[in-house]
Amino acid sequence: MKAVVLVGGEGTRLRPLTLSAPKQMLPIGGRPMIERVLEWLSLHGISEVVLSLGYRPDAFIDAYPYGESCGVRLRYAVEPSPLDTAGAIRFAAENAQVDETFVVVNGDVLTDLDVSRLVAFHREHEAEATIALTPVEDPSSFGVVPTDRTGRVEAFIEKPTKAEAPTNLINAGTYVLEPSVLHRIPRGRKVSIERETFPELVREGRLFALGSDAAWLDAGTPATFLEANLVYAAHGAGVTLDGYARPWAVKGTPQATVRRSAIGANVELHEGSLIEGSVLMEGVVVGAGARVIDSIVGPRARIGDGARLEALCVIGAGHTVEAGLAISGVRLPACP
Repeated sequence: MKAVVLVGGEGTRLRPLTLSAPKQMLPIGGRPMIERVLEWLSLHGISEVVLSLGYRPDAFIDAYPYGESCGVRLRYAVEPSPLDTAGAIRFAAENAQVDETFVVVNGDVLTDLDVSRLVAFHREHEAEATIALTPVEDPSSFGVVPTDRTGRVEAFIEKPTKAEAPTNLINAGTYVLEPSVLHRIPRGRKVSIERETFPELVREGRLFALGSDAAWLDAGTPATFLEANLVYAAHGAGVTLDGYARPWAVKGTPQATVRRSAIGANVELHEGSLIEGSVLMEGVVVGAGARVIDSIVGPRARIGDGARLEALCVIGAGHTVEAGLAISGVRLPACP
């Protein structure tokens, strides 16, 4: 089975990290986010993935020049201009000559959803399109999807207020589609699958949905990106815990302290530094006595002696935080 993975966005919510790399190439537990997605898809019989590319496509093509990763064949579809979700799906699927049931995934969602079960549900109901749903505490930032008792979607409501939401089940960003859906998407302009295509399918009774309590995380914000890394860190992926550092990952003095953090390769920690609840990407240098708490530091950035970062600071690739500077919840370099 084939899948289209949407990875073309600019990742504005994760700036400044995404000024130098697309968000799906940022590390989650020491591996690019896209590899976590591909690995999951391969477990459910996906043998070929079309990456729908837009922003910095060369980062993906250069990383996987032989068109393979995690046991999955890769194809690349580079949009000439942004086409939004539905437009990107049609462009990528036609590029890969998709002519049978296929899966679509948002490339910044990390989940252990049972895709095989979703496909089976789709076929059992003879649906034209099927959406995976997941429950959230506050659905106001998502697309809310009420269904009848058979799973037929009754409405597709984009970002209602919490009080107005008829359910807490939201669009989880994984779809099963028939090729006929592609013909519903106009060519040559931006088309949103959530605002145009799905509502049309609802009106015709052709859209179904299946809820799941599978683990699910949209890793596209600093808070959730940090959370995802710490989840993988807790399971031993690219991690240092409670003062113990893997020797391949950290250079410097044993007097540095690392707790509950994800540490990239060739990180250098100096005497008296403290890293807690944070992500340090490849080649980061943390000066003597510096503190990095609940923050994200991009590749090759330098944290000066005695500096203090806390409350979800985000430091971009190669940026230097001056010695002694204390910052809280700041993004450096500053960006729109």
